[in-house]
Amino acid sequence: MKDLKSRTLQLTLVLVPALAGAFAALAMGWPIPFLLGSLVATAILALTFAARTGYPVFFPKTLREVFIAVIGTMIGATFTPDVLSMAPTLAVTLCAMVGFVVLAQASNYVIFHHLGGYDRPTSFYAAMPGGLIEAVEMGTKAGGDVETLSIQHFVRIVLVILIVPLLFLVVTGEAVGSAASQALERGPSDWNDWLMVAAIAPAGLWIGKASRLPAAPLLGPLVLTAILQSSGGIDLDGPPALLNLAQLIVGASLGAQFAKTTPRRLVSAVALGFVSVMVTLAIASAFSLMLGQFLSMSFQTLLISFAPGGVTEMSLVALSLGVSPVLVSTHHLFRILFTVGLAGLLFKRFGNSRPEP
Repeated sequence: MKDLKSRTLQLTLVLVPALAGAFAALAMGWPIPFLLGSLVATAILALTFAARTGYPVFFPKTLREVFIAVIGTMIGATFTPDVLSMAPTLAVTLCAMVGFVVLAQASNYVIFHHLGGYDRPTSFYAAMPGGLIEAVEMGTKAGGDVETLSIQHFVRIVLVILIVPLLFLVVTGEAVGSAASQALERGPSDWNDWLMVAAIAPAGLWIGKASRLPAAPLLGPLVLTAILQSSGGIDLDGPPALLNLAQLIVGASLGAQFAKTTPRRLVSAVALGFVSVMVTLAIASAFSLMLGQFLSMSFQTLLISFAPGGVTEMSLVALSLGVSPVLVSTHHLFRILFTVGLAGLLFKRFGNSRPEP
C-alpha cells in the first residue's frame, strides 16, 4: 500500500507539470499544444529530477498503452467505406514508400557513421526510419550500442513531432491542433461516446496484443473500431476533450523518457538527430511533391504520411490537421514493417560484425 501511494504521488508530480505545460502551450498558440506542451514540461522535469536524484521519474507503461488504445479507437471511428476507394492511390504511395525507406536508411547511415562516428552496427540500426523497439533489439544483437540506439530513435520521434507541426505553422500560418474537432466530430459527442470508447479501447488493446499485431495498442482498437463503425454496429463521435487528455498522457510519457540519459549525451544525440531528421524530411518532401503532381492527395497528407515519426504521434498530428488518420496510419505501419523487414534481410551482414574500435 505504501509503495502504491508513493507511485501515485510520483505520477501526480509528473502529470501536474504536464498539464501546466499543455495549457501554457495552448496559451502561446503552439501546434498540438496538449502533446508538445506536456512533452516539453515533462522532459525538463525528468532531466532535472534525474540530475539531482540519479533516478528516473515514474511513468507507468500501462497508462501510456491505455491512452494509445483510446487514440486508436478514435482513429478507427473516422474510417468510412470511402477509404477503400483510395486503394489504387495507396498502391502507388506504398510503392514510393519503399524507395523512401531505402534512401532514408542510406542517408542516415552516412550521417551516423561518418558524422557521428558510430560503429557500423550502431549506425545501421540507428539509421532505420522506423521501428524503435525492433531497431534497438536487432541492433543490440548485431553488436550495436543499446543506449545509443535507444536515445537516437527516441530523439528521432520527438524531433519529428516537434518539427513537422512547426513547419506547417510557418508555411500556413495556422497552428496545428485547431482542426482536431473537425477531424473527429461528425456530430456532438455525448456520454454514449465516452462509454463506447471505454468499452472498445481495452477490448481492442487485448485483441491487438493477443494477435501480436505491430503497434498492438494502437492497431488493435483501430481495426476493431473501424470494423464496428463501417458495419453500422456503432456510431462513434470522438470527444475532443478525450483526445486532448490522450495527447497529454502520450506527451508526458515521451517526456519522462529523457531521464534515461545525461544532458551531455542528449545534446550530442539531438544534434545528430536534427541533421538526420532534416535530411529525412527533405527526402519525404521531395517524394510528397512528386506524388502530389499526379495523385489526389494533398502535400500535407503525403508529408505526414512519409515523415519518420511514431505511428501514434503522427496519427495525432493527422487528427489535428483534419487529415484522414486512417490513411496516415496505413502508411506509417507499412513504413515500419518494411523498414524492419529490410533490416532483417541485411541482419546477417551486420550481425557477425564487431563494433569498430
